[in-house]
Amino acid sequence: HKTWWHELNTWEPESALAFYTRAMGWQFEPVALLDRGAYWVASDKGRPVCGIYELTEPDYDGVPSHWMTYLSVDNIERVVRETTAMGGELVRVPVKIEGVGRLAVVMDSGGAMIGLIQGAGTDYMSAVAEAA
Repeated sequence: HKTWWHELNTWEPESALAFYTRAMGWQFEPVALLDRGAYWVASDKGRPVCGIYELTEPDYDGVPSHWMTYLSVDNIERVVRETTAMGGELVRVPVKIEGVGRLAVVMDSGGAMIGLIQGAGTDYMSAVAEAA
């Protein structure tokens, strides 16, 4: 499966925005996520490169700031079933994110987490994935 997107999930988005602006030279644009928290898309020379998501309580209590990689899948339900059948675990049930597609987070049998995305097809984020 193709790497689809990288995302920094952080409790301190303003610090992260300042850090990556200085360290990487990225520009950031806020994006509305329909009651799913604050989100920014980072661009480098006009090309989207990743996102920054604000972790909030109580949904993410105990979750440390971290980078998450998302893999593109054709059928998210099938991949979740196969993951759990092989000893993995479902961490975040598939959820529809408008303008993005369906997203889930799984843990492999060794305890490593990875995000899954079944893209919406003709939206902004699919164009991002094609450019990657």
